[in-house]
Amino acid sequence: MSAHILILDDDPDVATAARLLLRRRHGAVATLGDPSGLPALLAQGVPDVVLLDLNFTPGCIDGAEGLALLDLLRAQPKPPAVIAMTAYAGVPLAVAALQRGAVDFITKPWDNERLVATVDQALARRAAVRAPAAPSELMGESTSMRELNALIASVAPTEANVMVLGENGVGKELVARAIHAQSRRAAGTLLAVDMGALPESTFESELFGHRKGAFTDARADRAGRFQAARGGSLFLDEIGNMPLAAQAKLLTALERREVTPIGADKPEAIDVRIISATNLDETRLFDPAVFRPDLLFRLNTIVLRVPPLRARRDDIALLLAHYLRVYEAQYERPARTVAGAALDALVRHDWPGNVRALRHACERAVILGQGAQYGLTDFALGGPALPAATMTPAAINGNTNADANASGGTDGTNGGINASTLAPAFAPSCTDHDGTLDALERNAIASTLARFNGNISHAAKTLGISRAALYRKLGKHGI
Repeated sequence: MSAHILILDDDPDVATAARLLLRRRHGAVATLGDPSGLPALLAQGVPDVVLLDLNFTPGCIDGAEGLALLDLLRAQPKPPAVIAMTAYAGVPLAVAALQRGAVDFITKPWDNERLVATVDQALARRAAVRAPAAPSELMGESTSMRELNALIASVAPTEANVMVLGENGVGKELVARAIHAQSRRAAGTLLAVDMGALPESTFESELFGHRKGAFTDARADRAGRFQAARGGSLFLDEIGNMPLAAQAKLLTALERREVTPIGADKPEAIDVRIISATNLDETRLFDPAVFRPDLLFRLNTIVLRVPPLRARRDDIALLLAHYLRVYEAQYERPARTVAGAALDALVRHDWPGNVRALRHACERAVILGQGAQYGLTDFALGGPALPAATMTPAAINGNTNADANASGGTDGTNGGINASTLAPAFAPSCTDHDGTLDALERNAIASTLARFNGNISHAAKTLGISRAALYRKLGKHGI
């Protein structure tokens, strides 16, 4: 289903330029020039993403009008992801927009690649949190999850930099959010930056900001991520995918606790807590050819390792119960149980995509399942499983309060998993011989992921799409 994007800007040229750019990737892109028409538009349906100008009255540059509209948008029962847009992006205004619920901000005139990437990331994050969360987003009754939550509780109140390690889909960003929520900086902003998606050419401008006239397209001052997150936490995701040259610039900022915007004469002190994350295995992370040891030591004062789902199988039945209930409510489907043999296979499954893959599988099962119970084929599994005698799951129909990282068959038989079900998760499907566009796309994605051993950033770059777009396609094709 295509995303619904609204561009709220009183300048028709700006709105049209953004619409023409975004409609190449997202079909439903609407514009609104008069903010007084917003309530009537919201009554017809809330968009997924809103690009919101912060100033409408000529001569006003304080952003008060836009911030009031931001409050209105955030007050919706299912609020959209809001990206603030302004030609006057001073640090206080950017921070105010982020603190009141904006997911990011863009200065005008924008860089097309950055605008598209920002919208993609906003859509991905909204999709990740659209399902209702249980009281604590990081849940699970397994020993490893109890230990992780205890470590978070100990580390969060300190100012120590934290590095979160784990495979794709285990919930590293949820760990970062839990640390921030339990810290002394909880009242401030948690600003997430996908370091793997930052072009090297704009790295300094994105993180440290720039001054008007610093380069050709610098038509206004722009706050960097370090300034925008002042008083809060900065989450540097996919830190392991940074080029070495960019790593040196980040190291300097962390050592000196100051940044110098491009074109500025004086450095600015920074006041942020750094939480970083990577899916690199630790052997590669400690390879100086991949990651600078001096930067690593600045970032990994505390290291938290998020276990993969296969390492905490005791949580799988509880996770399944939670997500099935969530999607049954979301899609207004009747509550159903999981057939015993199917549950046994699901618990034995290795879940190469971890909790994100489990969540997507539950959504597919709720949408496509037709039987009185959920069967194994409803979940469209891929990837290996443990031998049948290895694990006996608990009943899925009990208490669902213990969840895990909220990220990220209709035949009714009691048989086991067939050979096609156990196909490697990143292997192209042997049954996709029909030459359809979907089949070709799935095989291209699967073979590229296999080539890079599941590294999302490298696969997305090779495929010529953003990481957020790749995540959506993984869910679409059940990879």
